[in-house]
Amino acid sequence: MTRFVLPIAGSIVVILLAVMAWFAVEQSPQTQLHPSTAGAKGAPPAMTSDPSRLFLTQEQQREATPLQGFPVGLKSLLKVPARMQYGDYLWNDGGVPKGPIEVRVDLRTQILSVFRGGHEIGTAVVLYGADEKETPLGSFPILWKGKDHRSSLYDAPMPYTLRLTGDGVAIHGSDVRWGAATHGCVGVPKSFAAHLFAQAKVGDVVTIVRTTAPRS
Repeated sequence: MTRFVLPIAGSIVVILLAVMAWFAVEQSPQTQLHPSTAGAKGAPPAMTSDPSRLFLTQEQQREATPLQGFPVGLKSLLKVPARMQYGDYLWNDGGVPKGPIEVRVDLRTQILSVFRGGHEIGTAVVLYGADEKETPLGSFPILWKGKDHRSSLYDAPMPYTLRLTGDGVAIHGSDVRWGAATHGCVGVPKSFAAHLFAQAKVGDVVTIVRTTAPRS
């Protein structure tokens, strides 16, 4: 399991090919990739002037697929101006319609993204499971929420827990720092966890993937 990869800008997406994929750490920041997509045709009129977002064109929307855990009907991404480091996150749901959320976690880039109505509203650098306690891949509906949960197995606080599996794998607030890992859970910065906890509902789907690094 690759643990030395430094995470990067949470919303970096390659849409130049038919299938979208997250950039690896050595890639350029997102803002250099699609400088002309803001306000593109097909973006919601009420949101096209939002400078914090990159809007996908209609063609890019058609190319976007759920194969790598992206939601169907992806419309916009948060604009991340620089590489994200451990503990960093962004949250901006201004102007985004209400509705259920979808969460995507890429273990390779250590990036979690939250989508609502096809718009990315949050992104964060995460921790994941150590080799002997790997984080599972797949799609998981949120089974249970607990704001002040504490692990009975490890006697450790798990604030803002969103449980994903019957054996305790969850998204929860953590001290996200270099060199740290979890016992299979997805750890996110505590402030970000509070935002996610407030939005998420039991039954919302979390998709965990491990993408392949693009060829240089």
